[in-house]
Amino acid sequence: MAWIELVSLLALIQFLVFGVLVGRARGLYGVKAPATTGHEVFERTYRVQMNTLETLVIFLPALWLAARYWSPAWVGAVGAVYLLGRVLYARSYIKDPASRSMGYLLSMLPTLALLLAALGGLIRAHLIS
Repeated sequence: MAWIELVSLLALIQFLVFGVLVGRARGLYGVKAPATTGHEVFERTYRVQMNTLETLVIFLPALWLAARYWSPAWVGAVGAVYLLGRVLYARSYIKDPASRSMGYLLSMLPTLALLLAALGGLIRAHLIS
């Protein structure tokens, strides 16, 4: 389960880094708290953080549930794709929101795969046997 723990910690650290980027963008673009609008690049940075929070709510439980039924190394690898997808999403969304599709797919498809793996594992282990 060390791979699952590592991916989980990296996902949380990634979210914190995105928060630091939001704070830095506040300073760079003069957006005083609690405002969440005011400069386009700040707003993009803020949306990256909020979208990541929205996905973490699904990703982390799906990661742990899938690892209960399948190889933690395989599940961890799928989680690593999510992490890379979030980095790509952040970079592309902040630069040009229209270019965020690949990063979005590389974070949402692993999340969907983990959900389906968890559901399939649960059905196989408890409902079929």
